[in-house]
Amino acid sequence: MRVLVTRPAHSATRTAQRLRDMGHEPLLLPLRRPLHDGNAAADALATTSGAIAVTSAEAIRVLSAFGEQLHPHLARPLFAVGETTAEEARSLGFRSVASSRGNGGDLADLVAAEKPGTLLYLAGTPRAETFEGRLRELGIHFSVAECYRMQPVVPSPAEIEAIFSGPHPEAILFYSRQTAEDFFRVPELRSAVPEHSGIRLLCLSEAVAEAVPAALRKNVVISPMPDEKSLLSLL
Repeated sequence: MRVLVTRPAHSATRTAQRLRDMGHEPLLLPLRRPLHDGNAAADALATTSGAIAVTSAEAIRVLSAFGEQLHPHLARPLFAVGETTAEEARSLGFRSVASSRGNGGDLADLVAAEKPGTLLYLAGTPRAETFEGRLRELGIHFSVAECYRMQPVVPSPAEIEAIFSGPHPEAILFYSRQTAEDFFRVPELRSAVPEHSGIRLLCLSEAVAEAVPAALRKNVVISPMPDEKSLLSLL
């Protein structure tokens, strides 16, 4: 099956290998790229103590550039959305890592259950407010450091032509609401997925699916859990 991956390039490369291992043909069309702000993360780490929370592996990649500067913080508890992000944190040297299987709200519930005291959220922008909103509902005090920005990438007509000129993708993977919005905002991409195409639009969550135009909702399939393993199981 020809599967179009819309993730940023770093993550898309790993997804492509998983797809090949499953016998599929990956097609890569990154629609966002991360811009890191290591200074924001470094300042936040230096002026806080206690637990750290991340809702994306991109925050861990920001920290990966710190080298020895990160060593004093590796004993701090770290809470992550998803086991993949948790594993990246462990690989970087964090020794006390806990992960939730659901979304940011589930992570907030996990934080509340562990009662870590102070909490630093290493966040990106734009982002959903699910995690922060649930923390406020639970009365958990936290600080936020925006350490990366996901910048839209508009594919060239040649890139789009290369993907859709031959046999069309049979499925498109959408991991975030922002990238789904980016996809359908590009006229050439929107027209490449006509209502009668039958291309399956596989979305990581209901929130992601909401960004799909109403005329294409019949093509949408939502992952049973908001993680890549569950999403790829839909293929």
